Amino acid sequence: MDTEHGIALTSHRITVLLIDDQQIIGEAVQRMVHEEPDIDFHYCQDPTRAIGLANKIQPTVILQDLVMPEVQGLTLVRYFRANPATRDVPLIVLSSKEEGDVKAKAFSVGANDYMVKLPDPLEVIARIRHHSRGYINLLERNEAMKELEKANGFIRQTFGRYLSEDVVDTLLESPDGLELGGEKRVATIMMTDLRGFTAISERLPPETVVAMINIYLERMTDIIFKYQGTIDEFIGDAILAIFGAPVQRDNDAQRAVACALEMQQAMTEVNQMNCDANYPEVDMGIGINTGALVVGNIGSSKRAKYGVVGQHVNLTSRIESYSIGGQILVSEHTLKACGDILRIDEQMEVMPKGVKKPMTISEIGGIGGDFNIYLPEKISQPLSILATPLAIQFTVLAEKDVGQVLWPGKILRLLENSADVETQTPIDKLSNLKISLLNAQEAVLYQELYAKVTAILPATAPVAESATKQQDDTQQYLFRIVFTSLPPEAQAFLKTLNLKV
Repeated sequence: MDTEHGIALTSHRITVLLIDDQQIIGEAVQRMVHEEPDIDFHYCQDPTRAIGLANKIQPTVILQDLVMPEVQGLTLVRYFRANPATRDVPLIVLSSKEEGDVKAKAFSVGANDYMVKLPDPLEVIARIRHHSRGYINLLERNEAMKELEKANGFIRQTFGRYLSEDVVDTLLESPDGLELGGEKRVATIMMTDLRGFTAISERLPPETVVAMINIYLERMTDIIFKYQGTIDEFIGDAILAIFGAPVQRDNDAQRAVACALEMQQAMTEVNQMNCDANYPEVDMGIGINTGALVVGNIGSSKRAKYGVVGQHVNLTSRIESYSIGGQILVSEHTLKACGDILRIDEQMEVMPKGVKKPMTISEIGGIGGDFNIYLPEKISQPLSILATPLAIQFTVLAEKDVGQVLWPGKILRLLENSADVETQTPIDKLSNLKISLLNAQEAVLYQELYAKVTAILPATAPVAESATKQQDDTQQYLFRIVFTSLPPEAQAFLKTLNLKV
């Protein structure tokens, strides 16, 4: 076996098949090539057996007589050309005739060469080598192509599970597709995350966690590829996708938003599959941003990946962290790139870490134009006042770290997964909280509840009398939260309160 460019090639020897009814010719040619160590010689006196023998020995060149008793020489040439195994094998006609029309007929039916017998031994060997080498080159090219197609098929089958068709095509078709390096370009980045999934995974067996992630990623991957996105990475239950690399299109930002909307729609299907398997339901938040990035093959010679780097990737992660389940938040850059075809449900000013001045992010509820995808419009419903406020204690999460200080508070109003909380501690909008529910004796009933602050409410908003009566002049703050993760027991308890109010 020889290896060329990593492709395993079969070694081929020069193999001669001579067909001639005169044994003296066969012996003469055999003597000519006898001293050549790289040439294998086979002689067939019966032309009716020639095709079968050729199929068996796979010659690299055929020498055949033009005039034979059983089969006409030109007819045998046609047989060789009609036989798939010998269709491309070089064929040299041997004849005692030197007329031009005879030679022309031989070439017209498929002969590659013509020699008047018996020629000089050096000439015979030279022609055998010349035609055999050309045919061996053809065989090796065909074998290399088959091996390459097989390798490409393996790459597509294997990496197609992780990369988009665009990236796989780049790896296969570009001569430097696997070289390290990158280029700067404008692209749209989308980051998704399942809300509260870390807390959920801590309560479930590992096989259930993996099964849930696979249900989610399988459906989301199909949608991302549908909109020609490139999946840069799966980070547990999070997805980082790029629109605009390696192939850049005019509507990258629009396709990213349309993709996000369809992904949110598909969460109904994902949760139905979860319910059918007795798994908990999950919600997804999405952040989208557009900006200049460095894209390309990143890593080392031993391990590399196609990916993106740059401050806009970090900003996308910040934007996604502001979202709650079911939300799609986009930056001002993405909003501008999409034009006026988006339905904006809400806008808010934020100050992400690493950004020098406040920026506006928008919650997107739909896209028109060529896509026409819309989420149901949100209907604001007033929360119901609890007859007896529910005591809680909470801590503020900074990034992924749990704060050290526990603050007291009360849930005054409740509706499904939303609640209004009163506390003596000022809380910023979009803060993430870890909450414990307390009983009347201030003992912990349920803990490990997670929520995000979605609105700061006026402290003068009407609440239950028992909650407004103050023992001192300490200022009270009121804010609305949405629960992002609830233990099953706490969820059932809150549901009973929902039924009572």
